[in-house]
Amino acid sequence: MKKLIFLTVLLLGIAFVASAVPPGKTLTFDKSPLGPVQFSGSIHKDAGISCKECHNPDMFPKMKQGTVEIKMSKIYAGELCGKCHNGERAFAAKSSCNRCHVK
Repeated sequence: MKKLIFLTVLLLGIAFVASAVPPGKTLTFDKSPLGPVQFSGSIHKDAGISCKECHNPDMFPKMKQGTVEIKMSKIYAGELCGKCHNGERAFAAKSSCNRCHVK
């Protein structure tokens, strides 16, 4: 019985993590006065980014929208999204506002 419960919990956990932002899906962050930001799971997967690169204790520890306060000052300082969106690994956040913020 314990094995059945463990297996059920494990499968539900895998299903939850897999549904966070799977390829083909987007998250919308709509609290910015610059316009909403669309996060595409497909674009990031196609760029070779794994979930763990961003979902770790230093960036986004939980796979749940709204658990980390995202501020442009942090991104410009190379934190959060700015860790990659620095003009080297991916387009620079500072000079490409409209690539994320859509009005």
